[in-house]
Amino acid sequence: MRVAGDYLPRRAAELIRDALEDTRVVVVTGARQVGKSTLAELVLRQYSGSTARFLDDPVARAAAREDPVRFVRHDGLMLIDEVQRVPDLWLAIKHTVDRDPRPGRFLLTGSARLLALRSIPDALPGRSETIELWPLSQGEIDGAADGFVDAVFASGADLRVEPEEMHQKDYLARAARGGYPEAVRRAAPRRRARFFDGYLSDILARDVKQVADIERASDMRRLISLLATQVGGLLNASRLANDLRISAPTVRNYLGILETIYLVRLVPAWSANATTRAIATPKLIFVDSGMAAHLTPGAPEGSCGGLLENFVLSELSRQLTWSRTSAQLYHYRDRDNYEVDGVLEDNTGQIVGIEVKATETVRADDFRGLRLLQRRVGSHFRAGLVLYCGTQQLSFGEALSCVPISALWTAHEPALPIR
Repeated sequence: MRVAGDYLPRRAAELIRDALEDTRVVVVTGARQVGKSTLAELVLRQYSGSTARFLDDPVARAAAREDPVRFVRHDGLMLIDEVQRVPDLWLAIKHTVDRDPRPGRFLLTGSARLLALRSIPDALPGRSETIELWPLSQGEIDGAADGFVDAVFASGADLRVEPEEMHQKDYLARAARGGYPEAVRRAAPRRRARFFDGYLSDILARDVKQVADIERASDMRRLISLLATQVGGLLNASRLANDLRISAPTVRNYLGILETIYLVRLVPAWSANATTRAIATPKLIFVDSGMAAHLTPGAPEGSCGGLLENFVLSELSRQLTWSRTSAQLYHYRDRDNYEVDGVLEDNTGQIVGIEVKATETVRADDFRGLRLLQRRVGSHFRAGLVLYCGTQQLSFGEALSCVPISALWTAHEPALPIR
């Protein structure tokens, strides 16, 4: 693993370069400390005549507020880091690119979903492309393929997986490490815990206040801790409100803030006309499984299933930002207690079901939800996979297989035949 002192290449770098070729404004957004500024600076070096402005610098921030039009004036590519800190820049950038529509004018970074911020005065429809940067994927850490999404839609349950000798403890260790670059660099769990403590304090003190005024920060902290104990479960705002002794609308407002600052992500429920008994409640995951693990120290062994499910769904979410296959991630549960942890649906309606098991063995009953999904979607069913902590890839019927969780970063599409 190439970690200490080394920069780990990001798959988003190619996405940024491609966007700059035909788009006036490229926005790189994501959680704090995922490497947005580092990545943007590395991309910027490839463009002659480029310049950078960093709004964490109080002098630069003051200049941007005083004269935003002059601040963004430049002939080449300009990087503005943490652009949400000066909302007036948004209109100045729009004014500039409307009068000079050349592609590759601005590269912006921000630690929150910029268009969700009330302080941003206007969007840039038709002028910008947004690229989400997640914490490091397992493939980025290991230098592996990270090709599961493309492979499973290309090959179905017969996707090719490189064997790895990994077991439950190895997967739990990866889930607990997470993907924040600074956490990955810290090999000692005690040092990693210090990072997570500082990170959480920082976003509560800075990012949350930037998004919205909240009366009691302690309620937000308690909500975050409670959410970590329920990863892998359906979101129930009313139950959370009762546990925290605050109102359900306040809980929903706080959840929206946590999404905006990229701490959590809601996975919507999947349904189709053929599945009218589906439950519409979303599922909540942490953007980084390491944070969820940190917030639940000493959790009983039986609770590791939720953490591994969070780990798998967050890895899939990362891949969907760069995969050639355009797909969305959902989950499925119905009133008869059939469920599928992850449902991938591409733009043609093809369905891949994912079930996550924290065990090193698989039973036929583990495919219960996947078989229901297969029956109900018929020819649109591409594959149903149980991702588990064992080492074998085995068929359990037509379009159904168990594969190791490591398939997420070791799977390949089949090689094209030589003509």
